Amino acid sequence: MNFNSLDLNLLVALDALLKEASVSRAAMRIGLSQPAASHALQRLRDAIGDPLLVRTGARMELTPRAQALRGPLSQALDQVRGLFAPEKFDASRSERHFRLMMPDLAVELLMPPLMEKVTKQAPGVTIDVVPWRGPAIFTAEFARTIDLVISIGDAFKGFHRQRLYVDSDALAVRKGHPVGAGLKKRDAFLAARHVAVVIRGQNEDLIDRWLHTKNIERRIALVVPGYIEALHVTARTDLVAFVPRRLIAALAKQLSLKTVTPPLDPGIDEQHMFYPTRAQFDPGSIWLRNLMLQTGRGLDGVKPRAA
Repeated sequence: MNFNSLDLNLLVALDALLKEASVSRAAMRIGLSQPAASHALQRLRDAIGDPLLVRTGARMELTPRAQALRGPLSQALDQVRGLFAPEKFDASRSERHFRLMMPDLAVELLMPPLMEKVTKQAPGVTIDVVPWRGPAIFTAEFARTIDLVISIGDAFKGFHRQRLYVDSDALAVRKGHPVGAGLKKRDAFLAARHVAVVIRGQNEDLIDRWLHTKNIERRIALVVPGYIEALHVTARTDLVAFVPRRLIAALAKQLSLKTVTPPLDPGIDEQHMFYPTRAQFDPGSIWLRNLMLQTGRGLDGVKPRAA
């Protein structure tokens, strides 16, 4: 058999000829003219070395070789078609494992409502959250293991970006703090002792980076690697934390915290979702991204567009 003379369209023609046992009906089945179907049959006879269809009286019959080819060929073509058919993601049956990278404040704000949705739709799906890493140490090898990144405004090579929600920064103090609302005044703010948050991959608190552009330096008494740690320390001391407002609100009751508007306004923070280009059309990734968009934009009361 000469495989060089075969192509996929010829095999499709053979499948139709074997199913219909008629050149004219096979031609109609696959949208060919009858002469084109007859030409295809002749090419198949030459390639396979068998007549395949023989005339018996007024009708055509399959040869034993053609009968043997009929089932396996149909299955093989179904498998080939499956290679190019859009993959489906059945959330209710899936046992897929997703890996997300995000800072602790995103875990606190996003993961409880996200997991509520995941549990309802996909009880077999599991999610692994790894600590946030900045772009500088976000290696290509590490990036291949990540399905989603949640971050403020950074750029990650090979990842697309979508905005999740908007936040602003405020001061967190414990209830009963000796200065409290007085921190709204610049002098009190500068005199206070602060907790700075320097996340892995950064060399200073983002707030301090912004303050330095104004030639302002606050008194840093303690540096911690996460926002949750900053708020826990603030809740038990007279230190002040300059952190995202939504996070203070989320933990205010639990930690007995108060929100104070700072005398300096660094503007809004945009929290983004990043997903890898390689997974742009992956149904499972699309499903998870849509849930994350619903969760994040739900914080702003915005109805998200599907990913």
